[in-house]
Amino acid sequence: MDNVDLDVLRQVAAWSKAGRGVVLGTITRTWGSAPRPVGSVVAVRDDGAIAGSVSGGCIEDDLIARVREGALNLAGPRLQRWGVGAEEATRFGLPCGGTLELMLEPLTGASMIDELLARLDLGERVCRTLDLASGAVVLSAPLAGADLLSVNERQLITHHGPQWRLLIIGAGQMTRYLASMALGLDYQVLICDPREEYADGLVLAGAKLTREMPDDVVTAFAPDGHSAVVALTHDPKLDDLALMEALKSPAFYVGAIGSRVNQSKRKARLAEHFGLSDEQLARLHGPVGLHIGARTPPEIALSILAHMTAERYGVRLSSSQLRSGAEEGGCAV
Repeated sequence: MDNVDLDVLRQVAAWSKAGRGVVLGTITRTWGSAPRPVGSVVAVRDDGAIAGSVSGGCIEDDLIARVREGALNLAGPRLQRWGVGAEEATRFGLPCGGTLELMLEPLTGASMIDELLARLDLGERVCRTLDLASGAVVLSAPLAGADLLSVNERQLITHHGPQWRLLIIGAGQMTRYLASMALGLDYQVLICDPREEYADGLVLAGAKLTREMPDDVVTAFAPDGHSAVVALTHDPKLDDLALMEALKSPAFYVGAIGSRVNQSKRKARLAEHFGLSDEQLARLHGPVGLHIGARTPPEIALSILAHMTAERYGVRLSSSQLRSGAEEGGCAV
């Protein structure tokens, strides 16, 4: 769930608290290109007010019209499709022949929206299971594959929680680009650099900066399966401290800048001095990023985020794709 959809849930809670009727729509499937991904939500109030978006606007207009006509006075959740044919797809702003499917859910006290938001405010990640027969909701700990939506004839399962998180070790030039791009992808960004000559000059709206030592920061950060740690200082005293903790964690991505020669030396140090296993060391992406011919700091940052995105979605990459732009860009340390 991204920031836009979280804002929709907050608006839904406010409307419900004011005694208004609300229908929540969740994208369950798309065919062809679609403006919003599966899991995105839209909400329509009983007078036609709308929050969120699932298309370029035409589906939202249709939802508003249906609400005002009373067509969405639902007794329970209902699946609705738009754009099955080319003509209707064009009408609803979808690519020719595209289709978008929404689960329309009339919200009640059993919808657990307030309870969901309370758990999200505590930083929890939550699995929400909607019973399609009764409309009742159960909140639980996230399931395996917690970034996935599941729907069948009995239930809709969605996952909600903290944004993907990124911890960057080092506050140098490349960090500015990596952090800025990551913020645009809805990562929560924390930057760690105890060095005054770097940290004092970093001002980046939306990202937090800490001056603590990297190993302590990683421990406090508590990386989980929705977390990434990327070391960019070129200083083994700092990068290694972070990596020795990050590689023991469930973080979905751990990377470090530097050439293949220096990555080999780094792994030897981590094994000899910190006791990391071969399995843990195999999780280290280094040289970090994808092979896209990157040379400049922003290009290298792009290659790192591209690799992180591939890891998030389980994309299998060849060895040639994993040669880093950082390596080719002259990062020999």
